[in-house]
Amino acid sequence: MFEISTNSFYQVNPIQTEKLYSLAVDGANLNKNDVVFDLYCGIGTIGIFASNYVKKVYGIEIVEEAIENAKENSKINNIENIEFFVGDTQKILHELIVDKMILPDCVFVDPPRKGLDVISVQNLLSVLPKRIVYISCNPATLVRDLSLFEDKYNIEKITPVDLFPWTNHVECVCVLELK
Repeated sequence: MFEISTNSFYQVNPIQTEKLYSLAVDGANLNKNDVVFDLYCGIGTIGIFASNYVKKVYGIEIVEEAIENAKENSKINNIENIEFFVGDTQKILHELIVDKMILPDCVFVDPPRKGLDVISVQNLLSVLPKRIVYISCNPATLVRDLSLFEDKYNIEKITPVDLFPWTNHVECVCVLELK
């Protein structure tokens, strides 16, 4: 069960969303010792979904109402190993890595259509998590962003998920493994 405010983003097709998240979490090959970052976490659904398999999850989202929902959703679902931060992803990611010295084993990214910002990519490349799972609603920015990771990561799998039947839109789950 999830609380969703009007200014928060959530996928509109709940059946396919569950498949999307299952693909993401399965592709991440998580274990109980993993520390996970959930970037662009929205109301916290991916992080909450992954929290049962890992040591700790850190979610980052710029929309304050969404983070309020995420915190409430973690309470509703009895999740205690998750922490949410409101703010610009590139800034909070930098603070977690540099100031707090938290190093992720796996990172989920589910950015808006414009894709990842260059600073966040640089921050991720500075710590080289073992796995990055990129969920994308825009194949053009996905390809652009994957090219930024290609020197350090192998693309293990890209799986399209049709959340919007009878349209030309598709979500993709892309699993990157550190070389």
